Amino acid sequence: MLSEAQIATFVRDGFVRVPTAVPRATVDACVEVIWDRLAEDGLSRTDRSSWSSPVVRIDCPEDGSDGVPFAAAGTSPALWEAYDQLIGPDRWWKRQGVGGTVPVRFPSREDPGDAGWHVEGSFPVGDSWHTNVRSRDRGLLALFLFTDVGPDDAPTRVRAGSHVDAARVLARRGEEGFGGAELGPLVQRASTARQVAHVTGAAGDVYLCHPFLVHAASWPHRGTTPRIMAQPGVALLGSFALADREGAYPVEAAILDAIGGQRVGMGGP
Repeated sequence: MLSEAQIATFVRDGFVRVPTAVPRATVDACVEVIWDRLAEDGLSRTDRSSWSSPVVRIDCPEDGSDGVPFAAAGTSPALWEAYDQLIGPDRWWKRQGVGGTVPVRFPSREDPGDAGWHVEGSFPVGDSWHTNVRSRDRGLLALFLFTDVGPDDAPTRVRAGSHVDAARVLARRGEEGFGGAELGPLVQRASTARQVAHVTGAAGDVYLCHPFLVHAASWPHRGTTPRIMAQPGVALLGSFALADREGAYPVEAAILDAIGGQRVGMGGP
Protein backbone atom coordinates (compact mmCIF):
# COMPACT_ATOMS: atom_id res chain seq x y z
CA MET A 1 0.00 0.00 0.00
CA LEU A 2 1.25 3.47 -0.85
CA SER A 3 1.61 5.73 2.15
CA GLU A 4 0.05 9.18 2.34
CA ALA A 5 3.53 10.62 1.83
CA GLN A 6 4.05 8.55 -1.33
CA ILE A 7 0.71 9.63 -2.75
CA ALA A 8 1.53 13.27 -1.99
CA THR A 9 4.86 12.81 -3.80
CA PHE A 10 3.04 11.35 -6.79
CA VAL A 11 0.62 14.29 -7.00
CA ARG A 12 3.47 16.81 -6.66
CA ASP A 13 6.16 15.20 -8.84
CA GLY A 14 4.12 13.00 -11.16
CA PHE A 15 5.81 9.75 -10.18
CA VAL A 16 6.53 7.47 -7.25
CA ARG A 17 8.87 4.50 -6.86
CA VAL A 18 7.47 1.26 -5.46
CA PRO A 19 10.52 -0.61 -4.11
CA THR A 20 10.68 -4.40 -4.61
CA ALA A 21 7.23 -4.38 -6.19
CA VAL A 22 8.21 -7.56 -8.07
CA PRO A 23 10.13 -10.36 -6.26
CA ARG A 24 13.69 -10.87 -7.45
CA ALA A 25 13.06 -14.49 -8.48
CA THR A 26 10.26 -13.34 -10.78
CA VAL A 27 12.45 -10.61 -12.24
CA ASP A 28 15.25 -13.09 -12.93
CA ALA A 29 12.82 -15.42 -14.70
CA CYS A 30 11.60 -12.52 -16.87
CA VAL A 31 15.18 -11.62 -17.77
CA GLU A 32 15.92 -15.20 -18.86
CA VAL A 33 12.97 -15.07 -21.26
CA ILE A 34 14.04 -11.69 -22.60
CA TRP A 35 17.52 -12.97 -23.37
CA ASP A 36 16.05 -16.03 -25.09
CA ARG A 37 14.07 -13.67 -27.33
CA LEU A 38 17.12 -11.50 -27.99
CA ALA A 39 19.13 -14.58 -28.90
CA GLU A 40 16.71 -15.17 -31.78
CA ASP A 41 18.13 -11.95 -33.25
CA GLY A 42 21.73 -12.92 -32.66
CA LEU A 43 22.26 -11.05 -29.38
CA SER A 44 24.23 -12.93 -26.75
CA ARG A 45 24.22 -12.24 -23.04
CA THR A 46 27.91 -13.11 -22.79
CA ASP A 47 29.28 -11.90 -26.15
CA ARG A 48 29.66 -8.10 -26.07
CA SER A 49 30.57 -8.07 -29.76
CA SER A 50 26.95 -8.93 -30.55
CA TRP A 51 25.74 -5.70 -28.88
CA SER A 52 25.91 -3.70 -32.08
CA SER A 53 22.93 -1.36 -31.48
CA PRO A 54 22.45 1.07 -28.60
CA VAL A 55 18.86 -0.12 -28.09
CA VAL A 56 16.82 -3.14 -29.12
CA ARG A 57 13.10 -3.53 -28.39
CA ILE A 58 10.96 -6.61 -28.08
CA ASP A 59 7.28 -7.00 -27.30
CA CYS A 60 6.74 -8.02 -23.72
CA PRO A 61 6.02 -11.79 -23.72
CA GLU A 62 2.49 -12.68 -22.65
CA ASP A 63 1.60 -16.08 -24.09
CA GLY A 64 2.58 -19.64 -23.22
CA SER A 65 5.35 -20.56 -20.84
CA ASP A 66 7.32 -17.43 -21.74
CA GLY A 67 4.49 -15.29 -20.40
CA VAL A 68 4.30 -16.97 -16.99
CA PRO A 69 6.87 -14.83 -15.14
CA PHE A 70 5.50 -11.66 -16.76
CA ALA A 71 2.00 -12.57 -15.59
CA ALA A 72 3.40 -12.85 -12.07
CA ALA A 73 5.18 -9.50 -12.40
CA GLY A 74 2.22 -7.66 -13.87
CA THR A 75 -0.25 -8.92 -11.29
CA SER A 76 1.91 -8.09 -8.29
CA PRO A 77 -0.45 -7.40 -5.35
CA ALA A 78 1.64 -4.36 -4.39
CA LEU A 79 1.10 -2.86 -7.84
CA TRP A 80 -2.59 -3.66 -8.15
CA GLU A 81 -3.23 -2.08 -4.77
CA ALA A 82 -1.29 1.00 -5.85
CA TYR A 83 -3.30 1.22 -9.09
CA ASP A 84 -6.49 1.20 -7.03
CA GLN A 85 -5.12 3.98 -4.85
CA LEU A 86 -3.95 6.18 -7.73
CA ILE A 87 -6.62 5.60 -10.39
CA GLY A 88 -9.58 4.27 -8.39
CA PRO A 89 -10.95 0.73 -7.96
CA ASP A 90 -12.62 -0.72 -11.04
CA ARG A 91 -11.34 2.14 -13.22
CA TRP A 92 -8.44 0.24 -14.85
CA TRP A 93 -7.98 -2.92 -16.89
CA LYS A 94 -6.65 -5.80 -14.80
CA ARG A 95 -4.22 -7.08 -17.38
CA GLN A 96 -2.85 -10.55 -16.64
CA GLY A 97 0.69 -9.59 -17.50
CA VAL A 98 3.01 -6.63 -18.00
CA GLY A 99 2.40 -5.62 -21.63
CA GLY A 100 4.03 -2.92 -23.70
CA THR A 101 7.53 -3.17 -25.05
CA VAL A 102 10.87 -3.98 -23.45
CA PRO A 103 13.68 -1.63 -24.50
CA VAL A 104 17.09 -3.16 -23.85
CA ARG A 105 19.78 -0.47 -23.82
CA PHE A 106 23.34 -1.63 -24.39
CA PRO A 107 26.54 0.11 -23.29
CA SER A 108 27.18 2.57 -26.10
CA ARG A 109 28.04 6.19 -26.82
CA GLU A 110 25.98 6.15 -29.99
CA ASP A 111 22.85 8.32 -30.11
CA PRO A 112 19.93 5.85 -29.92
CA GLY A 113 17.69 8.23 -31.84
CA ASP A 114 14.80 8.00 -29.37
CA ALA A 115 15.85 10.34 -26.58
CA GLY A 116 13.41 13.21 -27.12
CA TRP A 117 11.17 14.58 -24.38
CA HIS A 118 7.57 13.41 -24.74
CA VAL A 119 4.33 12.28 -23.15
CA GLU A 120 2.99 8.83 -23.98
CA GLY A 121 0.15 8.51 -26.46
CA SER A 122 -2.97 6.76 -25.25
CA PHE A 123 -5.49 6.33 -28.09
CA PRO A 124 -5.18 5.90 -31.86
CA VAL A 125 -6.34 8.40 -34.44
CA GLY A 126 -5.62 7.05 -37.89
CA ASP A 127 -1.95 6.09 -37.98
CA SER A 128 -0.88 8.18 -34.99
CA TRP A 129 -1.29 8.06 -31.23
CA HIS A 130 -3.00 10.91 -29.44
CA THR A 131 -3.27 12.14 -25.85
CA ASN A 132 -6.05 14.30 -24.46
CA VAL A 133 -6.61 16.13 -21.19
CA ARG A 134 -9.03 13.47 -19.95
CA SER A 135 -6.28 10.87 -20.46
CA ARG A 136 -8.52 8.68 -22.56
CA ASP A 137 -7.58 4.98 -22.17
CA ARG A 138 -4.45 5.55 -20.04
CA GLY A 139 -4.39 5.63 -16.26
CA LEU A 140 -0.65 5.40 -15.58
CA LEU A 141 2.73 4.75 -17.15
CA ALA A 142 4.58 1.98 -15.31
CA LEU A 143 8.35 1.52 -15.55
CA PHE A 144 9.42 -1.99 -14.50
CA LEU A 145 13.14 -2.28 -13.74
CA PHE A 146 14.26 -5.77 -14.74
CA THR A 147 17.92 -4.97 -14.04
CA ASP A 148 19.62 -2.78 -11.48
CA VAL A 149 19.83 0.74 -12.94
CA GLY A 150 22.42 3.25 -11.78
CA PRO A 151 23.21 6.74 -13.03
CA ASP A 152 25.61 5.39 -15.69
CA ASP A 153 23.13 2.86 -17.10
CA ALA A 154 21.12 5.18 -19.38
CA PRO A 155 18.30 5.66 -16.87
CA THR A 156 15.07 7.17 -18.11
CA ARG A 157 14.90 10.92 -17.41
CA VAL A 158 11.76 12.50 -16.00
CA ARG A 159 10.93 16.15 -15.37
CA ALA A 160 9.51 16.29 -11.87
CA GLY A 161 6.20 18.14 -11.83
CA SER A 162 5.94 18.25 -15.63
CA HIS A 163 2.56 16.48 -15.59
CA VAL A 164 1.18 19.85 -14.49
CA ASP A 165 2.64 21.62 -17.54
CA ALA A 166 1.44 18.89 -19.91
CA ALA A 167 -2.08 19.00 -18.48
CA ARG A 168 -2.26 22.73 -19.17
CA VAL A 169 -1.09 22.22 -22.74
CA LEU A 170 -3.60 19.41 -23.29
CA ALA A 171 -6.46 21.44 -21.85
CA ARG A 172 -6.20 23.79 -24.82
CA ARG A 173 -7.61 21.14 -27.13
CA GLY A 174 -9.99 19.21 -24.92
CA GLU A 175 -11.36 15.91 -26.18
CA GLU A 176 -9.50 15.99 -29.49
CA GLY A 177 -6.07 16.10 -27.92
CA PHE A 178 -2.74 16.20 -29.72
CA GLY A 179 -0.81 13.72 -31.79
CA GLY A 180 2.60 12.80 -30.46
CA ALA A 181 4.58 14.65 -33.12
CA GLU A 182 2.83 17.92 -32.27
CA LEU A 183 2.61 17.39 -28.53
CA GLY A 184 6.26 16.49 -27.92
CA PRO A 185 7.75 19.94 -28.68
CA LEU A 186 4.91 21.68 -26.83
CA VAL A 187 5.38 19.78 -23.57
CA GLN A 188 9.16 19.97 -23.89
CA ARG A 189 9.00 23.77 -23.98
CA ALA A 190 6.32 24.01 -21.31
CA SER A 191 8.34 21.92 -18.84
CA THR A 192 11.83 23.20 -19.58
CA ALA A 193 12.28 24.75 -16.12
CA ARG A 194 11.50 21.53 -14.27
CA GLN A 195 14.18 19.62 -12.39
CA VAL A 196 15.30 16.40 -14.05
CA ALA A 197 15.22 13.16 -12.04
CA HIS A 198 16.44 9.73 -13.10
CA VAL A 199 14.69 6.38 -12.94
CA THR A 200 17.29 4.42 -11.00
CA GLY A 201 16.92 1.57 -8.55
CA ALA A 202 17.11 -2.17 -8.04
CA ALA A 203 15.70 -4.89 -10.23
CA GLY A 204 12.10 -5.38 -9.13
CA ASP A 205 11.43 -1.72 -8.40
CA VAL A 206 8.57 -0.17 -10.37
CA TYR A 207 8.03 3.54 -11.00
CA LEU A 208 4.40 4.56 -11.34
CA CYS A 209 4.11 7.73 -13.40
CA HIS A 210 1.26 10.11 -14.10
CA PRO A 211 0.17 9.63 -17.73
CA PHE A 212 1.18 13.24 -18.51
CA LEU A 213 4.70 13.04 -17.05
CA VAL A 214 7.23 14.41 -19.54
CA HIS A 215 10.10 11.95 -19.87
CA ALA A 216 12.90 10.84 -22.19
CA ALA A 217 15.50 8.17 -22.70
CA SER A 218 19.07 9.13 -21.85
CA TRP A 219 22.41 8.47 -23.46
CA PRO A 220 25.20 7.57 -23.61
CA HIS A 221 25.02 4.32 -21.67
CA ARG A 222 28.30 4.44 -19.75
CA GLY A 223 27.71 1.27 -17.75
CA THR A 224 29.02 -2.22 -18.40
CA THR A 225 25.84 -4.29 -18.68
CA PRO A 226 22.58 -3.94 -20.64
CA ARG A 227 19.73 -2.07 -18.97
CA ILE A 228 16.41 -3.86 -19.27
CA MET A 229 13.07 -2.24 -18.49
CA ALA A 230 9.42 -2.66 -19.47
CA GLN A 231 7.28 0.43 -19.98
CA PRO A 232 3.60 -0.53 -20.20
CA GLY A 233 0.62 1.71 -19.80
CA VAL A 234 -1.97 0.87 -17.19
CA ALA A 235 -5.16 1.09 -19.19
CA LEU A 236 -7.93 3.38 -17.97
CA LEU A 237 -11.47 2.18 -18.61
CA GLY A 238 -12.74 5.23 -20.43
CA SER A 239 -11.64 8.76 -19.57
CA PHE A 240 -11.42 10.93 -16.49
CA ALA A 241 -14.54 13.06 -16.08
CA LEU A 242 -12.65 16.08 -14.69
CA ALA A 243 -15.87 17.24 -13.09
CA ASP A 244 -15.31 17.29 -9.32
CA ARG A 245 -12.10 17.61 -7.30
CA GLU A 246 -13.77 16.28 -4.15
CA GLY A 247 -13.41 12.53 -4.07
CA ALA A 248 -11.16 12.39 -7.13
CA TYR A 249 -8.33 9.86 -7.03
CA PRO A 250 -4.76 11.17 -7.33
CA VAL A 251 -4.25 10.88 -11.11
CA GLU A 252 -7.45 12.78 -11.87
CA ALA A 253 -6.98 15.14 -8.92
CA ALA A 254 -3.56 16.17 -10.23
CA ILE A 255 -5.08 17.08 -13.62
CA LEU A 256 -7.82 19.12 -11.97
CA ASP A 257 -5.27 20.92 -9.77
CA ALA A 258 -3.15 21.68 -12.84
CA ILE A 259 -5.82 23.16 -15.05
CA GLY A 260 -7.63 25.00 -12.25
CA GLY A 261 -10.07 27.39 -13.85
CA GLN A 262 -8.73 26.80 -17.36
CA ARG A 263 -11.65 25.81 -19.57
CA VAL A 264 -11.01 22.51 -21.27
CA GLY A 265 -10.74 22.91 -25.01
CA MET A 266 -11.23 26.67 -24.91
CA GLY A 267 -7.65 27.81 -24.85
CA GLY A 268 -5.69 28.93 -21.85
CA PRO A 269 -2.73 30.84 -20.53
